[in-house]
Amino acid sequence: MQAQGDFGAARPLFERALAIREKALGPDHPETGQSLHNLAVLLQAQGDFAAARPLHEWALAIRERTLGPEHPETGTSLNNLAHLLHAQGDIAAARPLYERALAIREKALGPDHPDTGTSLDNLARLLQAQGDFAAARSLYERALAIRETALGPDHPDTAVVRNNLASLVRGVGS
Repeated sequence: MQAQGDFGAARPLFERALAIREKALGPDHPETGQSLHNLAVLLQAQGDFAAARPLHEWALAIRERTLGPEHPETGTSLNNLAHLLHAQGDIAAARPLYERALAIREKALGPDHPDTGTSLDNLARLLQAQGDFAAARSLYERALAIRETALGPDHPDTAVVRNNLASLVRGVGS
């Protein structure tokens, strides 16, 4: 239902799934963490950052404890929390999380994996917001190369990175 944009109908379903997983599997189970992640992403999409943040933090703590600090899913949780902090304007707190997520994904998934490309794109957006245009451009270019190779030049996700790079180039006149 979230994919259809019916957030009102999706929220109680995510909340129920979380309650079931907490009861059946425990509060520290990776599947409970996945339910926390799902609910947090929905709340964030609705603009309820205050409610989403503790869920992202809890999901991250579960994944670090149960899967390890270098697991790709831990990287996903870091990326999601960083994305929320960035959306709230807390760039200083978001940056080390984005950087750690990128390092995990490069090591665990490889430098050419689409998830690595996502981390590059996210960090590039943050660097662009900080005014570090040269570093942002380099990361956008890497992310674009990954997306073009992994997904193809006409894939919608490739277009997102191409658009981000174009916006940077247009904005700085390079």
